[in-house]
Amino acid sequence: MSGEPPPEQTPLEAKSPFALRVDLGKGVPEATVRSALATGDMGFLHSFTTGSTVDGPGVRVVAWTTGCMFRCLYCHNPDTWTLSNGIPVTIAKAIEALGKYRHGLKVMSGGFTLSGGEALMQDRFAVKLLSAARAMGIHTALDTNGTYGDRLSDAELECADLVLLDIKTWDPERHRRLTGMEIGPTLEFAPRLAAMRRPVWLRFVMVPGLTDDAGDIAQIARFTADLGNVERVDALPFHQMGRFKWKQLGIAYEPGKVEPPTTGAVEQVI
Repeated sequence: MSGEPPPEQTPLEAKSPFALRVDLGKGVPEATVRSALATGDMGFLHSFTTGSTVDGPGVRVVAWTTGCMFRCLYCHNPDTWTLSNGIPVTIAKAIEALGKYRHGLKVMSGGFTLSGGEALMQDRFAVKLLSAARAMGIHTALDTNGTYGDRLSDAELECADLVLLDIKTWDPERHRRLTGMEIGPTLEFAPRLAAMRRPVWLRFVMVPGLTDDAGDIAQIARFTADLGNVERVDALPFHQMGRFKWKQLGIAYEPGKVEPPTTGAVEQVI
């Protein structure tokens, strides 16, 4: 269904995060999965991609984890929802793969971003990989919805030079409908980062008819302004590049006819 080679032959590097990858970790015993989550000695990755200029400063290498507690109606990578869709990768192998890019990233004033899925569903692996990147002198960014932010101690949060904090929408009921989860943990994580003076880029996807409510955007703006540590706000325009995944995975896709927002509409809210 995915068009990918067998798990043992699937390369960690992918040309695009929009590659459909499924069942690559399906054969891993449950006990091994539990041990991996507890220790971080192994993780489950959709892929490594290179050349990103939107996931932190400079040109970035991005590691896309699998596993996510959100079920966003407009998600462009629903194959990353399920942990077992990812490639099982030892932390040593992941660090080795990242090390190949260390010199180029420094030359391009770039860095490494850990994204997902939701990276903090694999919090022990996330801490180890981000810490290893920092030890190489690579700038690090953690892309998270913040729900599991309390899994990291203050000291562990120091391994992320930058947090890309995703706020899907503001209204609690709308947030539940969009994601299936509560917004409260995200809004609790943000002030903690502010108290620690950790740099944050706040991000939300602008989906016409779903996340572009003017009142919600105004509330997010006020919340952001009060934090004092938000360096940048990115309104990411919705796109349909992941729509094919929903069809191939047999999941109903609600925003099938939604057009991307105009450039003017996006610029108006930044």
